Amino acid sequence: MGYNWQWYRVPQYFYTLTDDGFQWGEISTGLVKTLELSTLAFLFSLVLGIAVALLRLSNLVVGKGLSVVFLEIVRNTPLLVLLYLFYYVLGPIFDLDRYVASLLCLGVYHGAMVSEIFRAGINAVPAGQWEGAKSIGMSTPQIYRYIVLPQSVRFMLPPLTGEAVNMIKSSAIVSVIAVAELTTIGRNIISDTYMSFEIWFTIAAVYLVVTLLLSIGISYVEKRYAVN
Repeated sequence: MGYNWQWYRVPQYFYTLTDDGFQWGEISTGLVKTLELSTLAFLFSLVLGIAVALLRLSNLVVGKGLSVVFLEIVRNTPLLVLLYLFYYVLGPIFDLDRYVASLLCLGVYHGAMVSEIFRAGINAVPAGQWEGAKSIGMSTPQIYRYIVLPQSVRFMLPPLTGEAVNMIKSSAIVSVIAVAELTTIGRNIISDTYMSFEIWFTIAAVYLVVTLLLSIGISYVEKRYAVN
């Protein structure tokens, strides 16, 4: 193949030791940005998801209709197209910078998926729980808060874990609008060093480690929850 491997240069993009002390490298900085973006977008998707799920489960015709329209539009629109819509169309209208546009796009896209997870988890609670709660005079908000949601969490955790992992992987797509996250940093390093294989293998390994750690952590929480 004749490729000149330069793995010895990779560590400097994680950290460097200089006369001024320890400094984080570009890949480490990009990883922090990726985790920050993914976390904020996932929190937004949770809020949006529970709102859409409750609307779809409600008896309000308008609310149920709006939730169905929202789900059909988002689920049938490619993520890249949605990102362009948020950045190039909604961005100039609402004065959104590329970071906020990316956050909202990821939150909306995964919010549609999360809403289905919430809906399935809520429906998994036996109907007798609802009837028993109503018979003692509990209101619908109280039933959701004290009866349904605490029980449905165990059904939601596994698919929510998968969605969190998907969020981290989906965040790489925002590199197309030059948001300074892990993939963008990798592309910038390659353009400066021409170490295509080393950097892309390293970036892939970083994503793999992060998603595996997340999966292991949530699996531990699931086991603890099941025991309790």
